[in-house]
Amino acid sequence: MENFIVSARKYRPQEFNTVVGQSHITDTLEHAIENNQLAQALLFCGPRGVGKTTCARILARKINEKDGSTSEDNFAYNIFELDAASNNGVNEMRELIDQVRFAPQVGKFKVYIIDEVHMLSPSAFNAFLKTLEEPPEHAIFILATTEKHKIIPTILSRCQIYDFKRIQIEDIQSHLKEIAEKESVNYEEDALFLIAQKADGALRDALSIFDRMVTFSQNNITLEKTAEVLNILDYDQYLNIADLAQENKIPEVLSAFNEIVKKGFDPHIFIAGLGSHFRDLMMAKNAITLALIEVGEKSKQKY
Repeated sequence: MENFIVSARKYRPQEFNTVVGQSHITDTLEHAIENNQLAQALLFCGPRGVGKTTCARILARKINEKDGSTSEDNFAYNIFELDAASNNGVNEMRELIDQVRFAPQVGKFKVYIIDEVHMLSPSAFNAFLKTLEEPPEHAIFILATTEKHKIIPTILSRCQIYDFKRIQIEDIQSHLKEIAEKESVNYEEDALFLIAQKADGALRDALSIFDRMVTFSQNNITLEKTAEVLNILDYDQYLNIADLAQENKIPEVLSAFNEIVKKGFDPHIFIAGLGSHFRDLMMAKNAITLALIEVGEKSKQKY
C-alpha cells in the first residue's frame, strides 16, 4: 500500500503566484527581491494555516535563486528551520547564533526560519536581540508567529512585519475545486463552500476537512454528506423552523428543536446558527445585501 500524502503537503505552493489569498504579501516580497530591498529580519504573523511558513520557504529559496548562484539541488543547504515551540531555550538560541557567523559555502545568503517564535523564552529573546539588530550580511531571519502580541517590543522594532489575513471563503472554495478536479473527485459547489466556511479562513484546515470528506464520501462530496460529517445542520432545517415560528406553531418548533438535540447537536451552536439564519433572511430581502449571505449559490436560492 502506498503512503497517503495529505493535500496540504501534496499541493503546498512552490511559487509565490500559487499562494492562495495573500497577494498583498507575495507581491511585496517579489518586488523586494527584484529591487534588492529585502530586510534582513522579517516577521510573518497571522492566523494558523494561512501560508506563513509556506511563504517563508518560498522566499528562502527565491533569495538565492535570484542571481542563479544556487541550483535547485543545493539551495536547501542554505535554509535552516527552527521550531521555537520545542527549541525555545537560551542554549538552542546560542547554538543558532554561533552558526550564523559562518558564511554559506554556496550562494550568497543563509536563511533562518524560526516558526512559532512567540514560544521563545525571555532569555532566548534577549540572547537573540543583538544578532537580530546587526546580523551578518549573509544572514536573513524570517520569524513566523500566530501571536504577535506575545513577542517583546524590542524584537518587533527590529523586524519588517508582514500581516497575513484570513483567506476568503471564495478563494478557499476555488482552490478546493482545483484540487478536486486534479484528483478526479466529484463534488457539489455548496459542499465545497461549506468546507471553506467551516475552515474559518485557514486553508490548511480546509484541506484537512477535504481529505476527510473524500475518504468518507468515496470521491463524491455532496452537501448532505458534508453537513453530516461536520455535524452542521442543513439550511432546510433552519428554514423549516423559521416557517413554523412565522405560523406561530410553537409546539412544532419545540418538537423540531428536541429532534435536533436528540441527534447530538449542541443547543448553543444551534441557537447561534438560527440567529445567523434570521440575519440571512433579513439580508435576502434586498438585492444589494443579498451578496452578504454566506451560503452556497444553490442554498442562496432558497432564501
